[in-house]
Amino acid sequence: MVLGDEKKLRPSWPACWSKCLPISSSRSSLSLPSPENEEYDEKVDRVSTNSKKNQRKPGGWKSMPLVLGNETFERLATVGLLANFMMFLMTQFHMDQVSASNVINMWSGVTNFAPLLGAFISDAYVGRFLTIAVSSFASLLGMVTLTLIAWIPQLHPQCTPQQSQLHRCKGPTTSQMGVLVMALGWLSIGTGGIRPCSLPFGVDQFDATTDQGRKDINSFFNWYYTTFTVVLIIALTAVVYIQDSVSWVWGFGIPTALMLCSIILFFVGTKLYVYVKPEGSVFSGIAQAVVAAYKKRKLKLPDEGDHVDGVFYDPPLKGSIVTKLPLTNEFRILNKAAIVIEGEVKPDGSPENKWRLCSIQLIEEVKCLVRVVPIWASGIICFTAMAQQGTFTISQAMKMDRHLGPKFQIPAGSLVVISMITVGAWLPFYDRILVPSLRKITKIEGGITLLQRIGIGIVFSILSMVVAGLMEEMRRASAISAGRPDGIAPISVMWLAPQLIVMGFAEAFNIIGQLEFYYKEFPENMRSVANSLFFVTVAGANYLSSFVVTTVHKVTGTHDHPDWLTNDINAGKVDYFYYLLAGMGVLNFVYFLVVAKRYNYTSRMQISEEKTEFDVELSDIKH
Repeated sequence: MVLGDEKKLRPSWPACWSKCLPISSSRSSLSLPSPENEEYDEKVDRVSTNSKKNQRKPGGWKSMPLVLGNETFERLATVGLLANFMMFLMTQFHMDQVSASNVINMWSGVTNFAPLLGAFISDAYVGRFLTIAVSSFASLLGMVTLTLIAWIPQLHPQCTPQQSQLHRCKGPTTSQMGVLVMALGWLSIGTGGIRPCSLPFGVDQFDATTDQGRKDINSFFNWYYTTFTVVLIIALTAVVYIQDSVSWVWGFGIPTALMLCSIILFFVGTKLYVYVKPEGSVFSGIAQAVVAAYKKRKLKLPDEGDHVDGVFYDPPLKGSIVTKLPLTNEFRILNKAAIVIEGEVKPDGSPENKWRLCSIQLIEEVKCLVRVVPIWASGIICFTAMAQQGTFTISQAMKMDRHLGPKFQIPAGSLVVISMITVGAWLPFYDRILVPSLRKITKIEGGITLLQRIGIGIVFSILSMVVAGLMEEMRRASAISAGRPDGIAPISVMWLAPQLIVMGFAEAFNIIGQLEFYYKEFPENMRSVANSLFFVTVAGANYLSSFVVTTVHKVTGTHDHPDWLTNDINAGKVDYFYYLLAGMGVLNFVYFLVVAKRYNYTSRMQISEEKTEFDVELSDIKH
């Protein structure tokens, strides 16, 4: 089933996925098209040079080690922490798996929302450099606090070997939990400032108006994502192994030291950097359009076919916006915000009050967002399934044979790397072999439409939960039949690989499909919203996961049997929980098919508009 027409759209997004993609929520941060876009060179030449008046000569590659170093170490700290945090909460804070899962989901939700605020502050007030600088200190403070929690006995619960064997360890006190929340709060603040600014700050260092500058930006993107991939592998293997097999003090202390080094490196380059002043946030424009439409809600719109010249405010494009959006009749109530009333336009052509009069361009940008929201909502349940890789999958791994040889034991938190390897192995094959073959059949540039790619990802997420449920049934049956005191099933932890591999396919299709979909459906200055939507989806999935976990924990227990997610995983029914998520995924897929079928691609509307204008010009010439 073809859910849209994308024959003239850009090829697939670069090979990267949720854990390594940054947010870029600034009006000018990613206003330049991707270097992979075939229109990149043409559009860059049209970018306004006004912003260059406040810039010195670009720092270029001299500043890149400093920019990349700061982001690399921040990610190494936070990703290394999150990958194994379930283990830390259960083994060091002696929390049950439901409470530990909820802590992780709530913290991940806050962390994925935080960059929206960080981007707004950066774009509207203080700029990228200062935002990154302050946020780096916040991340350092969070890492130092976590290291102290692991180091100082009074800051985490104590448990004797006898208590541990009898499963009678006491959880954290209120003060201990308060210190932990404070540490996670500092980390969220740090993430909220660094992630939305690091990539655009790096792009700022190059002169995008020259051929060499554009080539350097292309190389910078490649280095940026390559660095992320390396960091993720290190975080999910070496750092997790140190935490799991050496000590939590060293496991937290080493990333903390690296974070300190990154701050020093970042400030070393203060004389090399290019500093772009804040230009205002795209979120302010969205709010202005909604408010203006509400204030003019009683005005009457002209009928279709009426002469509308001068009725709507349509000034020339300014700044970094290079894609002109035509006025559409979709969500017509918003068009009222662009109706010009006497006295609302200054002699220089600017609006007297931006909260009462908005341009057609701004109105159509808001429509782009409204149009995408139903598609965006379908990603929340899909990501809820993905979120289990860092929670109950870890609980399963802890009750399986993790030995690889007589001495080495695979850290439970490192298993997520299987999904990453799947994505890394699949994407080159998909992009270089499968897409060209499909393109010959479908005549679509990407082989299949982006909505079809997202839908396939949803299907894989459902399958991954089904496979996870089947694997858990087998694991629990093995553990019960073995009857070992420690409750460990005498089967290899690699039996969890199938569910992680299938989840890797879900990420490769859904996550990257969503990112490219958002990228193409918004004009340049709204790429901020495009990237932000993805991370808001992740945050929503974290909160939904926490709600589902809490609800299942409360309602599934009986007098004769503990709840599905009881602390003793062998006595629970985690497989039922996975099947529940699979069922939710099926309903979500039906919803997705409905909204995808009704969706009109913004890019297709732009192409149609361009064709119409061209035909009119030819007609005028003939006459």
